[in-house]
Amino acid sequence: MLENIRIVMVGTTHSGNIGSAARAMKVMGLKNMVLVAPECTVDGQAIALAAGASDIANNARVVSNLGEAVADCGLVVGTSARSRTLEWPMLNSRECGEKAVQESTSYPVAIVFGRERTGLTNEELQRCHFHVAVDANPEYSSLNLAMAVQILSYEVRMAWLASQAYQGEVKEQPYPLTEDLERFYTHLESVLYNTGFINKQHPGMVMAKLRRLFNRARPESQELNILRGILSSVDKLFKGKM
Repeated sequence: MLENIRIVMVGTTHSGNIGSAARAMKVMGLKNMVLVAPECTVDGQAIALAAGASDIANNARVVSNLGEAVADCGLVVGTSARSRTLEWPMLNSRECGEKAVQESTSYPVAIVFGRERTGLTNEELQRCHFHVAVDANPEYSSLNLAMAVQILSYEVRMAWLASQAYQGEVKEQPYPLTEDLERFYTHLESVLYNTGFINKQHPGMVMAKLRRLFNRARPESQELNILRGILSSVDKLFKGKM
């Protein structure tokens, strides 16, 4: 269960944060760290701050983009403040831990942390099913990266401990993996372009809003296959008229 939950850190600039995050993870029983396009390396400072969790930092998988980091995940939660141009389904830290543990029985789950100064981009956040915000003091809500990893790792562990008494009762949810959803979004966008619903020169916010719609709805694998079948039928009809 816990081995199926990964901590994904995007664009980390300070090696000490990698070490501190590794320590936070190991204390709570998490081992799977992924670094997306880091701007630093696992150096002496990282190892020093890992304080016995250097194995996690040294074994962290390094990838070039977020899509690669979460392609095989069925649930992706991105850390974010609440004020964004486009609202997204939100979780608090406790809900995040509970949902991560519940769904980790079926597929890998990713909790994504952004850059120290700027966080995650809107495009990266749109790859997430949910956003999570820690309910901190609104008068001073600033958390550094390792602190945020510690809080959410703690909530994951608390949810995991609570789940031990209910093993066998968690139902497997047949949700599609992130890479399947991305193929659906690519297919949907292609159909909308071909039918003229979206103007390639002026795409606007249509795809962003559709992503939000489907991420909120969270179609199951069978439902996604139905949607892909509908798009394929539109493709055939459109090509037949060309």
